[in-house]
Amino acid sequence: MAAILHALLQEMEQLPPQERRIAEVILESPSVITRLSIKELAERSGTSPATVTRFCKSRHFRGFPDFKMKLAAETFQHSGNEVYQDIVAGNSLTTIVEAIEANHLASITDTTRLLDMERLEKSIHLLCRARRVDLYGVATSSIVTQDFYQKLIRIGVSCTAFSDGHMQVTSASSLGAEDVAFAVSYSGETQDTIDALVCAKEQGASTISLTSYGHNTLASVADIPLFTSSLEQGMRRGDMASRIALLHVIDILFTGMVSQDFERFVPRLDGSYEQVQRVKLRNGG
Repeated sequence: MAAILHALLQEMEQLPPQERRIAEVILESPSVITRLSIKELAERSGTSPATVTRFCKSRHFRGFPDFKMKLAAETFQHSGNEVYQDIVAGNSLTTIVEAIEANHLASITDTTRLLDMERLEKSIHLLCRARRVDLYGVATSSIVTQDFYQKLIRIGVSCTAFSDGHMQVTSASSLGAEDVAFAVSYSGETQDTIDALVCAKEQGASTISLTSYGHNTLASVADIPLFTSSLEQGMRRGDMASRIALLHVIDILFTGMVSQDFERFVPRLDGSYEQVQRVKLRNGG
């Protein structure tokens, strides 16, 4: 099932009655919905075009056309037999290798279909211009923020990655209007990370979140919410494909930053590499 449909199915019980009717119509015939006008969807769901627009925007789409475009891309992508494969007792090593490869590839593809180019561009611009960048994430998300930290340090961006909840808020409280707080939580419901991002926003910093797709608290408080595939939820997966999806977005952001400010960042990137190589040679590594 496509990430958008999966997220709708998970939200169903919490939706207001009118939005639930829209979700039910979409889930019943997703491929048909991509060919309907907003008025036709409103009529089929017994709602109004304004309600459909509100439904789409509350899920971080720019409107019904944007929703249809991303749903169409996902529906096409999942028209074959690609499914996430869970851990099964007694599988051969060959089967395990093939399953992990398929899961990671699907995670990257699903995430790419969900990316919003306008939000990515805004995020890259903010990160390039930031006086300071705070990175927040705990558990598996801290691995992702540490990866971003190591990338940003190599190009001379002033940043720190925090995995301790108290330190996240402590640092957030000292941010200002020229700074960026970047928070990662696959569920979007990690309270320490939410508290830190809210604090950073209150201090005037620009805020960016990276979560799985769907309605979640962290995305709702961020100035710019970015999303990955949500299809790994509920599986005995050890946060494998979800971590790959998060890192996929990090790589896109970093590459976008270097490309956007090439003359400033590339010499720093080359310089940091050369210094590390000198240290390795000096130490016999």
